[in-house]
Amino acid sequence: MPRAGTLGEFQRAVAAFPVTDLGVQFEPTARAAARRSLDESGLLLLGETHGVAENPLLIRALLAEFGLTRLALEWHGDLVPLVSAFLAGQPLADHWLLWSGDGRITAGHFAVLRDRAAAGPFQLTLFDVTVRAGASWSERDQGMAGQVLAGLAPGTGPGPGTLVVAGSAHTPVERTGLGVPMGANLAQRRPGVTEIRISYASGGFYNGEPRRFRGRIGPRRQHPRLLRRHGGLVLDLPSATEAVVPQRPFGGPAAAYPDAADQ
Repeated sequence: MPRAGTLGEFQRAVAAFPVTDLGVQFEPTARAAARRSLDESGLLLLGETHGVAENPLLIRALLAEFGLTRLALEWHGDLVPLVSAFLAGQPLADHWLLWSGDGRITAGHFAVLRDRAAAGPFQLTLFDVTVRAGASWSERDQGMAGQVLAGLAPGTGPGPGTLVVAGSAHTPVERTGLGVPMGANLAQRRPGVTEIRISYASGGFYNGEPRRFRGRIGPRRQHPRLLRRHGGLVLDLPSATEAVVPQRPFGGPAAAYPDAADQ
């Protein structure tokens, strides 16, 4: 059931999600580069394709590997009260921003967030923003970068750091064909920040509807692995599974997020 159409269905999917260890392997040079990003900038960026069930488990693995207790997600800031109440042990409440169906919010995310909050001190920042009508793609990304920085503790820099997770179009640390992404804005303020991009070898995801990745030819790893590839950091996931995503019948990716197809 990749789509949950009611709050009850989504609540049950959150409760049923298995918070497990994916056995992520860390190539030493890749791990050192990620650690350097955290030490120098206080940030580590993770670019995902929304709607993959394993995404929150990869987030959990990175938090654990680097001893991080601060996470920033590309969810709208208006969801902060709902998420805070959920992490405090209250039942998951309803909010219209849950239902876009673009895959950035999944049952697994809520399950992993509760797992991390129960494990000890945990700070969560939600950084998506509402922009004025007619604003450019770059303006939204500039606003998101500002929210990420505002969510950091005063003077946060070298130290444990924050894992910042967004669609992979938003995490590059240099200008792209779309404009100036959030990652490039953060790099201006926090030199040394590095992007990890999740590479999906095969499988499916949910973005408005079930979709498939184009399968990769060649040997397939048994476990996810963080490695260096073409000068960048890649978190290689051998097989992706469609996430359980909240989406009401009247809603679609564009209903709540104008750029929902933008990963």
